[in-house]
Amino acid sequence: MFAVTATQFDADDPLTGLSLGERPEPEVPAGWTTVTVKATALNHHDLWSLKGVGLSADRLPMILGCDAAGVDEDGNEVIVHSVIGDADRGGGDETLDPKRSLLSEAHPGTFAERVAVPRRNLVPKPAELSFAEAACLPTAWLTAYRMLFDKADLQPGATVLVQGAGGGVATALITLGAAAGYRVWATSRSEGKRERALELGADAVFESGARLPERVDAVMETVGQATWSHSLKSLRPGGRIVVSGATSGQVPPAELNRVFFLQLSVVGSTMGTRDQLGRLARFLAKSGARPLIDRELPLAEAREGFAAMHEGDLFGKIVFTP
Repeated sequence: MFAVTATQFDADDPLTGLSLGERPEPEVPAGWTTVTVKATALNHHDLWSLKGVGLSADRLPMILGCDAAGVDEDGNEVIVHSVIGDADRGGGDETLDPKRSLLSEAHPGTFAERVAVPRRNLVPKPAELSFAEAACLPTAWLTAYRMLFDKADLQPGATVLVQGAGGGVATALITLGAAAGYRVWATSRSEGKRERALELGADAVFESGARLPERVDAVMETVGQATWSHSLKSLRPGGRIVVSGATSGQVPPAELNRVFFLQLSVVGSTMGTRDQLGRLARFLAKSGARPLIDRELPLAEAREGFAAMHEGDLFGKIVFTP
């Protein structure tokens, strides 16, 4: 079958390790099944894998990709939950399983014509969502859903700041927050991306680092080092930062004096559960909110999508179709 594979690591030029071509059909362990992939979405995780982050050299070559929507062996339209873990080991939450992994870390990923996954990892795809839209959900959109509706402890009407409008998680946060009745503010260095954030439903947009009209209830942080100080300064006393990424660096100054004096909360968030993925899909079907897709490409042209992500030349999700 045709697949997109990581064959080597290069932290400076990750695309040198990208290989497109034929790979063996997936092995199917007991309790697993295969899904014929109709659409799959690109994430920063895939780019990090090519840099050697989260993927060990002894597992190369590895088929990349976490997200997929397709058809199972019984002909059902499904969304693939990409967290491979045991909910029992995580106290009822597979993302807390110490041994958890994502597809493309320990098991071949979704950038292929077919992928093998545990049967319990399949979620029904609502008929209202296209395969391309559904393929955007398992990583970026599920991450945003958990950040907003699980970790942030917010009620409708709260003011939320989304740092770094443009990426998959950020656009999901803006769309979901607006659909849920939050007042959503967003930042970006790019005027074009600020304008597009308004089109997505943001109530106001600001240049990165700009002083806000008032302090917010919560900040959704995926950028990390470059925006961390601004995130802390933007919170009201007792406010909360929810962190799910650090694309600009992972070691910002902590500013602990601000954290304890203003009684701020810093909460980590990673992916989401299978049940949350199902609720996310139903929320989109009910609300009419939809993932913003930057572009759709044939899987055979995946290198173009990787290059766009590497250069930051995107707004929303990049979707591949086998």
